[in-house]
Amino acid sequence: MKNIGLLGGSFDPPHNGHLYISLEAKKILKLDEIWWLVTPQNPLKISRPATYSERIKNCKVITKNYPIKIKEVEKSINSKYSYQTINYIKRYYKNINFFWLMGADNLLNFHKWQKWRLIFEDIPIVIFKRHGYNEKALKSIALKTFENYKITTTILDKKYFSKLPAWTWIKNKEIKISSTEIRNQREILRYE
Repeated sequence: MKNIGLLGGSFDPPHNGHLYISLEAKKILKLDEIWWLVTPQNPLKISRPATYSERIKNCKVITKNYPIKIKEVEKSINSKYSYQTINYIKRYYKNINFFWLMGADNLLNFHKWQKWRLIFEDIPIVIFKRHGYNEKALKSIALKTFENYKITTTILDKKYFSKLPAWTWIKNKEIKISSTEIRNQREILRYE
């Protein structure tokens, strides 16, 4: 049975932080593939600086030499919500074990995601440290709600995720980069 990591997001723009956590997840969990799920529109983000097609193109460019596939699942099923996307993927690809990959920054608002509790109950969650967010993330509503389901072993094995809910916190090297910073730098350069 294949094991695939899912990294969802706006990817506006995709950057080395996205690559790093994807490749770390693949190595640590011995995953067969990583899929980037590019969302047409994040419901928690109002601004849309880059078009969907630009973001897809940029994702394909940055992942060109890596074992990462760019998937347009959310666009093809007309989904705005991670829960809908995960639910569809799990139904459509029955013989694959999926893992939800995310940065610690996403935990701050995770309780605002549609059916966020069901996401924890439907898919193993692998969380990566993110510079400036870790302390708040560890105190987030989502992690406090599911604190009894944390996998704390230092050597991870996929078998630990067989009973859900299950999540873990990866003690990765932190990359100090974000899509917001990159967009802000582009704006500054545009006006200089």
